[in-house]
Amino acid sequence: MKKLFLCLGIFLFFISCKKNEPRPSLSSDTAINEKVNELYTHYGKSNEAIYNQPIPDSLFSQDLKKVLDEAIHASKADIEKVKKSDHPDEKPLIFEGAIFSSLYEGFTSYKIKSVKIQNKTAEALVAFEYNAATPKETWMDTVHLTNTEKGWRIDNVTFDKIGNSKDLKARLTEFVQSTK
Repeated sequence: MKKLFLCLGIFLFFISCKKNEPRPSLSSDTAINEKVNELYTHYGKSNEAIYNQPIPDSLFSQDLKKVLDEAIHASKADIEKVKKSDHPDEKPLIFEGAIFSSLYEGFTSYKIKSVKIQNKTAEALVAFEYNAATPKETWMDTVHLTNTEKGWRIDNVTFDKIGNSKDLKARLTEFVQSTK
């Protein structure tokens, strides 16, 4: 009986050691899908998250994060400038509408249609729908990602033709220029 418990103890010891081995990283497709889902679940419905939380390094590339930070800083500076002006009831320059989507009103649902990976970059084609008004709107945006040492990061979003700008970086740059 003692030998049985000893063998069982050794067996359980080796099984528990095996669990501490590094687990394989997520597949690129899975990691990209997670990043796109994180973008649209966290920032898709409202721009409040942009103003009230720091921009995460884990979601955006350094380049896009820098442009986002500049735009947020410019908007907050304009809000303060209007508050201290002779006309504090004027509307400051703020992010209006859904900034990560082509349609100003945003979306009611989305689905990742495809992911194309080429070396250290990827494109995720995302189909959107806005059905809170008649007729419903549908469109496709492309989320561009880059693979960094720390994993996949969103680098830009190319908007569908229904949008008023070509891509996210251009939209944010235009916004910063409008505050000057």
